[in-house]
Amino acid sequence: MINRDPIPGVSTAFIVLAALFWGLSGGIGGILMADGWDAFVVSFYRGVIGLLVVLVWLGLRPRGSGLANRRLWFWSAIAGLGVAGNFSFYFVSIAQGSVAVAATLMYCAPVFVYLVSFALKLESPSALKWAAIAVVMFGIVLLTQIYDVGASGVTPIGVGAGLLAGLSYAVFIFGFKYAAPHGSPQAILCIAFAVLAVILIWPGDAHQIVAALSTPDWPLFAALGVFGAGLSFVLYIVGLKHTAPAVA
Repeated sequence: MINRDPIPGVSTAFIVLAALFWGLSGGIGGILMADGWDAFVVSFYRGVIGLLVVLVWLGLRPRGSGLANRRLWFWSAIAGLGVAGNFSFYFVSIAQGSVAVAATLMYCAPVFVYLVSFALKLESPSALKWAAIAVVMFGIVLLTQIYDVGASGVTPIGVGAGLLAGLSYAVFIFGFKYAAPHGSPQAILCIAFAVLAVILIWPGDAHQIVAALSTPDWPLFAALGVFGAGLSFVLYIVGLKHTAPAVA
């Protein structure tokens, strides 16, 4: 059997590092919002700075971008809607609850992926898959104590936003999946992050968006975008090429 990973363990390490960066982004976002920054402004800069990073990737690897393909643009725009919702609802959930609750709810995304796949007949439902969904949902209920809305770090808005972050992540996954045959990952991410910027500039506080350019908190915004949207997505996609889906 041919080893899919040219350097054993490196691809898996890329995926683990990407997950670490995503977790770090939640903490950085929490710090910024605790300092008074709007959740949509934080999400906007996470996406815009991530866009700059993937633009560099596209500049270094321009071949096979597929940017002339209309289907690439359509599905990448859908992915952009998903990532915009994911970033913004995730930070709203943190602002209304806690990082732990928001992250747990967001990562119920595979449940939404399965349910949509069943509805579109992309996957065949089975007793094992339904059992897996039930176990995941039961675990989320226990971890977040959703049944006790008065518990520390649990609010109705926080729970709802966390679930919407997971649903949005599922939309991103489907958009990326259907865009992938028509162009390169870096082109897809460039379009997706550009769509995110256009969407999130509307609900974001215009004064804060301008003020962020000269704030002492700017290093945190830069770290959030570079690690939470740029490098994390690049590492995840590169690692995914040489890693079994179950491991990823």
